[in-house]
Amino acid sequence: MIKFKHLLILTLAISAGLQVKGQDNKVALWKGFEKVQVNIDGHDAYYVKPTHPLPGNPWVWRASFPDWHTEIDSILLTKGFYVAFVNVDNQYGSPASLQVWDKFYTYLTGKLAFAPKVALEAVSRGGLYAYGWAKRNPDKVSCIYAETPVCDIKSWPGGKGKGPGDAAAWKELKQIYHFTEDQAIAYNDNPIDNLEGLASFRVPVLHTIGLNDKLAPPDENTYPFEKKYLALGGPMSINPITQGPMELQGHHFKIDRPDYYADFIINNSYPVKKVLPYSNYIKTGSKLNNFYYAAAVKKKATVSFLGGSITFNPGWRDKVCKYLKETYPETDFHFIAAGIPSLGSLPHAFRVQRDVLDSGKTDLLFVEAAVNDRGTDSTTQVRSLEGIVRHARNANPYTDIVFMAFVDPQKIENYSKGKVSPELVNHEMVAAHYNLPYINLALEVNDKIKNKELSWADDFKDIHPAHYGQELYFANIKSLLQTCVETTYKAPFKLTLPKPIDKARFENGSYYDLTNAKPGEGWQITPNWKPSDGLQVRDGFVNVPVLNATEPGSELSLPFKGNAVGIAVVAGGDAGTISYAVDKDEFKDLDLFTEFSSWLHLPIYHLLGDNLANGSHVLRIRISEQKNSASKGHACRIVHFFVNNK
Repeated sequence: MIKFKHLLILTLAISAGLQVKGQDNKVALWKGFEKVQVNIDGHDAYYVKPTHPLPGNPWVWRASFPDWHTEIDSILLTKGFYVAFVNVDNQYGSPASLQVWDKFYTYLTGKLAFAPKVALEAVSRGGLYAYGWAKRNPDKVSCIYAETPVCDIKSWPGGKGKGPGDAAAWKELKQIYHFTEDQAIAYNDNPIDNLEGLASFRVPVLHTIGLNDKLAPPDENTYPFEKKYLALGGPMSINPITQGPMELQGHHFKIDRPDYYADFIINNSYPVKKVLPYSNYIKTGSKLNNFYYAAAVKKKATVSFLGGSITFNPGWRDKVCKYLKETYPETDFHFIAAGIPSLGSLPHAFRVQRDVLDSGKTDLLFVEAAVNDRGTDSTTQVRSLEGIVRHARNANPYTDIVFMAFVDPQKIENYSKGKVSPELVNHEMVAAHYNLPYINLALEVNDKIKNKELSWADDFKDIHPAHYGQELYFANIKSLLQTCVETTYKAPFKLTLPKPIDKARFENGSYYDLTNAKPGEGWQITPNWKPSDGLQVRDGFVNVPVLNATEPGSELSLPFKGNAVGIAVVAGGDAGTISYAVDKDEFKDLDLFTEFSSWLHLPIYHLLGDNLANGSHVLRIRISEQKNSASKGHACRIVHFFVNNK
């Protein structure tokens, strides 16, 4: 099975049928069923139609050697399943071949209304395709049935273990992947790798193997796959074939129970469950012409990610980067990861210059803030979100921007009461005003829970989504990116800014150096601050200069120019209360202690003056004698001043 030439004659004999010319495609007969041949991006493909399709059009997708052991397919066709195949053989499951799979899937599910989840059948090297695609699309797979599958290229064709491998195929694989020998051996996205997402969707897997398979030894393929998949919670079983002749060094054998394997596919694929489409929650706005021109035509693009902990943590962001690099392998991508835990739109508006724009001319900017915006007043949210958009486009009027509203339990709770969280309203409003692509993932998760596609406790688990949630976030973003793809792209055009929503928007927000302050007695700058109390910290807010005071009565003043001013502090277990005033206003009290301060030096941004007359002002801060009853002290630790200089 490993060597295609062994099956060439068999394949030609089985697949021969009466050719009838159709309108756009060719139609043949396959085992008495109508076979429609199509062309997908230059690759031959086909689907076989059951005489009486089941409701929802369930289907099975063959990966490599489509005419080998067809007993299962014949049963499935009789039962009402479609059978499909696209020929990308001799590409060894490479990213380029999986993009052809993407297009075939889109064709079958979009144009022909096949079921949104497909059963995959993999034989031998077909495991490289089936698992490669399934790991990238766990939301689209109902189950996987595999015979003697290759699960590690080092085993086959590499021959780096017990098996003999295939020197010619190994050389060809390295050429297709653009690998050196060392890179091929170090490759870490084999079918046995990165199974967390597939397992989180609990995709059922069944392997049939020969216990003495010398070409794809189970010890190097199925067994390590099983060990990892089961450990991650993925459902899997193995059926060893122990009867009948074993050929091709134990790699070929007769299928013992085709009805049993067909039932495995049927039971996991039918009835077809209704799945809410991602398109329900995506608004494409003006699409992404400028970014795609940079990526597809100029072949050089910068993609930035501005967000909180859900952007900072590994997961969807890494998958987006990988997807873009695989889709445009000749493009020089520069990725700017500007996620900092705990930060929402207000911090983003004042750090976008330093953390994003100073690092490169951004072609595509992802903005995530809805989770951490909970509790921020609507006026501040709108001024901040609008400020981010206008600031980025003032720096580069060709920048495409995507807004994403992630989910938290409070948003779901509000939906259950017939309410929409204010931050979702604000994000959608600003996105619509500037014609930006927007994804409401909060609404989608809420609806999918109601549709019994997932549960918060089992799938998301936390406000920081587990593997399932990360896959779902990525799937939506990929869907948006694919929806915005065009066959050709216009020359980049300036994205003009409409009239602002709020005249006091934070359009020119930036950090303002600590040395601009005029500290009185009790204040000092600690050049490389880190806590001594053992509490947790956030990256970017530790081992940095901090202007701090711990004694009541300590005062400072800050001259500045602009129409808004604030402080970014770290608030730990000894966070105190400050009194502040701008110019001759009366002093106001602000408790810096938070619900998280007992275990975390939380970075938090406080807007101390806004909608000011644009010009020169003075901010005054003093440490109050009052403090939160839960606090252990009176500390104020300022990491940044921030100013909007209109």
